Amino acid sequence: MRGEFVAVWSDMWREVWTPLVAHEEVPADVYCELYREVCVALRSRPSVERLAEVIDDPVHSRRAFEAISGNDFDGERALTSFLERLHPILGEFGDDALSGRYVELLAAFIDKFSLRYDLRPPCALCPTLPGVFASLVRDLRLVTSQDPHLEALMTDFENAVCDLRDDCSDGRIKTCIQKQVNLLEALGAGCPGVTSTELGAICNEIESWPHAAVRASLRNLYGFASNYPGIRHSGNPASALRPIEMRDMIAVSILLVGFTPYLSAGVNPELVFRGD
Repeated sequence: MRGEFVAVWSDMWREVWTPLVAHEEVPADVYCELYREVCVALRSRPSVERLAEVIDDPVHSRRAFEAISGNDFDGERALTSFLERLHPILGEFGDDALSGRYVELLAAFIDKFSLRYDLRPPCALCPTLPGVFASLVRDLRLVTSQDPHLEALMTDFENAVCDLRDDCSDGRIKTCIQKQVNLLEALGAGCPGVTSTELGAICNEIESWPHAAVRASLRNLYGFASNYPGIRHSGNPASALRPIEMRDMIAVSILLVGFTPYLSAGVNPELVFRGD
């Protein structure tokens, strides 16, 4: 599940649009306004003449609106903008009850399909932290899929995570961290101007850092992976304060994923936050 509206748009007919207009007080030509507004969000928009022809007929407008698929939209951001714009339009077209019912149905839809948004008053679709993280991981998969070497490293990391289901021993956790560091190392090595091959030196050559402390954070995590016994090297046994645990896997993995926008130009932060 991508957690985006484009993936579940077809379900909105049953969950949102039909119950929204299933009241006697809703004007019959509401679909004319819905179709007029949704066309702004489509990748291929109808001509002015064609649009005028459709919205002149409520029945025709309903059929045209129902025929739209998620693939017809010009990305997730265009679709969410359309959904936000509908709130004031429904308020003017009908009344506060109609726009209020729309917000209730939209909120229920977001909750039912676990979408990546928090609906804030009056009708603002705000990306949630879990949604942003899911988008970041998805973009990381997309970036790595375009290079055989990166794709192999990404597969190794994801397989290591899956292996923890049946065996969450310290050895498996160390393998998981090691595979992720390998992936980040390969990502960073592909940045413009980078000539080093190990992550600590790569951090010094990358110029995308907002502050030296952020760069030092990743370098310190790399130092942990290199110095803790059995992750990347034999390490220093005296440096280990305790055995590695699942909480370390969760914390370190999330932290390392968070650094990927600095290590890959292929990850677009704006799209990660707002959707494509």
